[in-house]
Amino acid sequence: MSVKIRLARVGRRNVSRFRVVAIDGRVQRDGRFLEVLGTYNPQANPKQFTLNTERITYWIEKGAEVSETVHNLLKQDRYFEKLEGLKKGLSAETMNLTRLPERKRKPKNTGKKKTKEDAPKSQAAAPTAEQPAAPAAAS
Repeated sequence: MSVKIRLARVGRRNVSRFRVVAIDGRVQRDGRFLEVLGTYNPQANPKQFTLNTERITYWIEKGAEVSETVHNLLKQDRYFEKLEGLKKGLSAETMNLTRLPERKRKPKNTGKKKTKEDAPKSQAAAPTAEQPAAPAAAS
C-alpha cells in the first residue's frame, strides 16, 4: 500500500476548503483517509493552513509520498529547514524560522480575447522594406 500525503476537498460549491490527509494512493481524492494532518483554506487572503508536523514527519519516515501542493505548503512553512535543524541538534526556538509570505502571482487576465478581426490589418497586408514585393510574372 503506497501512502500519499495530499489534499481532500471538504467545502461546499464555490467555497473550497481542504484537509491535508494521509491516504492510500489508490483511493479517490475525497475517499477514505488514514489520518487528518492539517487544513488549508485557499480563499482566505493570505491563504491559511495548519499542519501537524510531527505526524507529517511520521508518515514521511514510513515512506509516504507528498503531493506537489502539500510540498509547496511545507516549503512555505519552512518544514524542511526545521527538520534539518532538528537533525543537527538545534531547537526550534534557536532556529527562529517563521513562515514565508505567500508568493506573488501575476493577476489573471480578465479582458476580452483578441480575435483575428481585431488584429491590425495594415501590418499583415503591406509589404515591409525587408520583404520586397514579389516580382510580376512575365507574360
